[in-house]
Formats: sequence, C-alpha cells, structure tokens
Amino acid sequence: MNMALWVVIAAALAALVVFLPRFGLLARARRWSEKGKRERVEDALKHLLDREQQGRHASPESLGGALRLPPGKVMKLLGEMEALGFIEYRGMQVHLTEEGERWALHIVRAHRLWERYLADEARMPLGSIHREAHRREHAMSEAALNAMDAALGFPATDPHGDPIPSRLGQVRSLQATPLTAWQPDLPARIVHLEDEPAIAYEQILAAGLRLGQVVRILSKTPQRYVLSDGENEYWLAPSVAANVQVQPLEESEVKRLAAIPLWQLDDNQKAEIVALDEGVQGFTRRRFLDLGLTPGSLIYPELANFFGDPRAYRIRGTLIALRKEQAGMIWVKPMEGDGQRATSGWQ
Repeated sequence: MNMALWVVIAAALAALVVFLPRFGLLARARRWSEKGKRERVEDALKHLLDREQQGRHASPESLGGALRLPPGKVMKLLGEMEALGFIEYRGMQVHLTEEGERWALHIVRAHRLWERYLADEARMPLGSIHREAHRREHAMSEAALNAMDAALGFPATDPHGDPIPSRLGQVRSLQATPLTAWQPDLPARIVHLEDEPAIAYEQILAAGLRLGQVVRILSKTPQRYVLSDGENEYWLAPSVAANVQVQPLEESEVKRLAAIPLWQLDDNQKAEIVALDEGVQGFTRRRFLDLGLTPGSLIYPELANFFGDPRAYRIRGTLIALRKEQAGMIWVKPMEGDGQRATSGWQ
C-alpha cells in the first residue's frame, strides 16, 4: 500500500473521529456545551429561589457573583432564561415565574436528596457531600427523583437540617435562631448547620457539633463562644457560631437530658429508649423503627463482643447488632436497680 493511500485512510479515520453523529468529537462537544448551559440555568434558578425565600430579590450583579460570570454572560443567561419562561422582570428586579419556581424546587429537592443519600448510605464525609450532590443534581428526571425519595424513606431534611421539598413542591419552613442570638445558659437543640461558606462549615464539623445535639452557651465574648453538651466543650468564633441554628427544647429533648447514648450501657443493664437522634432521617430511621427501636421499648446489651464493635442488644425478644456509631444515635434512660450510672453532665 503506497503512502498516498495511507494518507487518505488516515484522513478518513480522522474525519470519522471528529464528525460521527453520536460519538464524534463535535457531537461530544455539542453535548458538553448543552450540559454546561443546562447547569448554568439551573444554578441560576437555585440562586433566584434562595433570594426570594429570604425575602430578597436577585439582580444581575448578585447572579454574576453567585455563578462567577462576567456581566455580558450574565445578561445572555438571563435572556435565555426569559425565553424559556423561567423569569420575568418587574422594574429592575428579576423574579421567578411559576414554571421557574417549580423547576428551581425540583433542583433543590434533587440536591438535598443526593446529600441525604451520600451521607447516610454512601457514608461520604459531610464536608464532601455538597460538591458531589451539586455534580449529580442536574440529570434527574422527576420520576427518578420520586423513586429516590421513596427509597430513602421520604426524609424530611438533608444532613445540614435544610427541609427537602415534597413531590408537590411544598417546603416546610424552618423556625430556628442563630446561636449568636440565643440566650446564654439556656439549653437548645441544633436543627441547622449552614454549609456555606465551606470554611465555616469545616470548622463546625471539626469542632464535633451535629444535628440534634443539645447544647448551651457557657460564655461568649467578641472573640469566641464556648458551648457545652453536658460532657464536652466546643469553642467557636462568633462568625462560625452564627452558622449554627437552634430551637427551644421540646418535651422529648427535656427527657433526653436525663438519658445517655445506648452504647454507654453496661453489659445486661436494662434501659428504656427515650428518643432517636434528630440526625437519624429517612431510610436509616425507618430501619431503626423496623428493628423495634421505638420510644418506650426496653433494651439491654447482651453477648459482649471481644473486639467491642458491633455490640449485640436484646429488644422485644430479638437479638440485634449495632455499631457504636449507630448506638450513639439512640438515647436511653437506664432502669432503676440495674446499676444505673451517673447519666448526664447537665444535672
């Protein structure tokens, strides 16, 4: 085969690589461009929804800052969104249309359900789930999202405490107070941990704070807040403490102050289940309930594990195995006459 023929064959192969309708480089580049355009539109919808839920309104400037786009690209994006029927202008303000709000809630729901899955089932570190959920949220159909919601047990909140929109687009309001506005020495339950900015959220996680935890402020100064959960102390800068939101204690939390995590029970020490931790949501909560781990049930450790973890517990005549991490989500009150230990640093 002469050189000229080789050149023709090589050119033909190169053309196939570039121009194949489904698998060529141009087709892949076109799909990538369309994917990037959809993600920008959906990220913009989330920004507009977030501003409206805060009682504020988005502007081209706020959108550009959130998406890190120059003014020219912001105006082009807004034009595309207006053509799609997602936004409308009222004076100088940008507002979501009914269709825009519906699609924005769909994306928020996808993001928070993915965060729930990544935290509970994939066991991904909490500091990493936001970025990964953002990567996965854009390709979910409504049918796939409904199936995912059902598989997770219809969780009410994501791992940060944000409410997950329902299938009908309903969003439960979160009534919470920042720690910086909370009365010192008054116990409160943590119901929301703001994950932005990421550096503040990383400090919250590093301190060891979590959803459902009951804390009180021991002291506060312009330099730091000192919290306690009855056993440990947590130090936070005021700017970080502002990202921790709390609620007053309900009756179950008041009872919990006299309770201990299940894993702290001595062997064969009987106890009554007081509550499941508020951080237990969705499929994990449903599994606990299916095992009979309901408030009022009697439980005690049995068959000690030489390695310590998992540990066997007897409940409702059945033997179950729980890891220490799981047992730490179940609050119990030791029964009198069963070697009850001092139960709480709050007393």
